[in-house]
Amino acid sequence: MTQGERVKEVRKTLDLTLEKFGEKLGVKKAALSAIENGKRNLTEQMIISICREYNVNYDYLVYGDGDMFDRFPETILDELCIQYHLDDEDRDILNLYLELPADAKKALKETIRKIFKK
Repeated sequence: MTQGERVKEVRKTLDLTLEKFGEKLGVKKAALSAIENGKRNLTEQMIISICREYNVNYDYLVYGDGDMFDRFPETILDELCIQYHLDDEDRDILNLYLELPADAKKALKETIRKIFKK
């Protein structure tokens, strides 16, 4: 399968028209059609845009390897847990903190500062 065919497969999987798919990418229907039909090659910038805007796996789009879509964290908290290698208990503690009222957060921060100053 060509890169253009994979672009079309992504678009169809997302159930988007050429117009709607191109809207987020800043590309007209005719340009996308030409890519899908192999009349124009994908540029690196277009590949990056498609991957970013539609969570498409770069290796899938370019080489046909792997899953069509990247699995992205659903929340900012999920992203933090991935970035800082936090486990479920860490995540629960952070979530509890985020749900505290402002005065409780302030008191907890003061307590933590006192603990780490010793």
